[in-house]
Amino acid sequence: MSLFDFVRDIGNALFHSDEEAAGKIKAYIEADNPGIDNLEVLYQKGFVTLRGTSRSWDAVEKAILMAGNVKGVGKAISEIQVVDAPTPPPAELQSAGGGAATPVDYYVIQQGDTLSALARRFYGDGGQYMKLFDANREVIKHPDSIFVGQKIRIPQP
Repeated sequence: MSLFDFVRDIGNALFHSDEEAAGKIKAYIEADNPGIDNLEVLYQKGFVTLRGTSRSWDAVEKAILMAGNVKGVGKAISEIQVVDAPTPPPAELQSAGGGAATPVDYYVIQQGDTLSALARRFYGDGGQYMKLFDANREVIKHPDSIFVGQKIRIPQP
């Protein structure tokens, strides 16, 4: 599953109809805005398109994860323009701007997962769970509150 693909029928239930989806998703992203200016959100049949500008590829990545972890979203597409970014885009976003990959992977939460168990799996130390939490603060509000099907970033050591 790539950065842009999500489990459509799970996640944060923000909207009840397609007509209100774009506005609700936009408000959700703007509430914890990871660094997107002039954000526009389009929603059609489970597909979200994000537009705006940013100075950070991390912000784009986080906005995609925020939109994608909403119930009813199966795919999130970024048309966000990144200007004056000090770092190159992640591998998943290279088609949107070129450059070398940054060390990050994506993981879909499975039944029984905890951030501590994931830190042990990916870093060899369960005590590093805060590294995972910090990388995903926009989509994880508390270290003990993750859900099956949620997609998160796994920064590489």
